[in-house]
Amino acid sequence: MSNTPVISIIDDDLSVRTATDNLVRSLGYAVETFASAEEFLHSPRLNDTSCVIADVRMPAMSGLDLQSHLIASGRRFPFIFVTAFSVESDRVRALKAGAICFLIKPCDGDVLIKCLDAALAQHRTAPGA
Repeated sequence: MSNTPVISIIDDDLSVRTATDNLVRSLGYAVETFASAEEFLHSPRLNDTSCVIADVRMPAMSGLDLQSHLIASGRRFPFIFVTAFSVESDRVRALKAGAICFLIKPCDGDVLIKCLDAALAQHRTAPGA
């Protein structure tokens, strides 16, 4: 297995997935993209993931519900949330559960890169990483 971090991008909006994918790949990371939280949960790359960049509001399972589900099942990935709807209760819930950043779309690429750097630094120092 390579030491290149795998960044999983989960967003139901194809244009956002594509733009985020292009930005993260340009940094030299391996990227997996998913149109839904369920698709990510069924991915063979689930356990290879170093960081999750997820939309908050998606059909079926939200990004926040995905984060809760993963924590409940003993999987702790650094999360970066992006949303077009800035709801304070969502932000508080995400950050309380350990999210690294909670960004508003369209988010600044430089800010996303800083969040990703922080998330990967946390992942490297996490027990079992």
